Amino acid sequence: MSELFDPHRETVRYRARFDECGPDGRLRTSGLMRWAQDCAWVHSERLGFGREWYAARGLGWLVRCAVLDVVEPAVLGETASVSTAVVGWRRVLARRRTAVTGPDGRPIATILTDWVLTDARGTPTRVPADFARIFGGAVPFEPARVSLEPTPPGATEMRFAVRDHEIDPMAHANNAVYVDWLEEAARTLGAGRLTHCRLE
Repeated sequence: MSELFDPHRETVRYRARFDECGPDGRLRTSGLMRWAQDCAWVHSERLGFGREWYAARGLGWLVRCAVLDVVEPAVLGETASVSTAVVGWRRVLARRRTAVTGPDGRPIATILTDWVLTDARGTPTRVPADFARIFGGAVPFEPARVSLEPTPPGATEMRFAVRDHEIDPMAHANNAVYVDWLEEAARTLGAGRLTHCRLE
């Protein structure tokens, strides 16, 4: 973690582990999403918003949309710095920008994630005043969206069933799992590794 704590930002170092990399020795794209969300969770905990805090209030964040840009891959055994910051929030939404850099400072990826706060029923709910005391007044932003063209005739369809190991502490299919599914579909169709994706 960062030596000097900045309540608006958190930086954590992650090593690209053996089990996180593919046969090419590169970190799977979903690994970047997992680093980003874990860094966000570390940041939340350091601010006093741990799992117990959320559970006591019946609150939880869900990824509404994520935009991932990969500049170049992280490789097996490499330690990267992951830095996250809350760059906007409004009513029921918050936005984080995460930057991943290599040990030499070279850019690896950026992730822009829009989160929606939900209550125990899964209904979007207002961001509590506790957050405003740390991050100040609302910082408006235009939520990211995925624009889809009509499905072309003869498009290949793949279906995936959520498996136990893909469920996270919120009892949801983790958002990074969708990237795994997307890459699996791309490989099946003969496409290469993802360098840019938008998930909603």
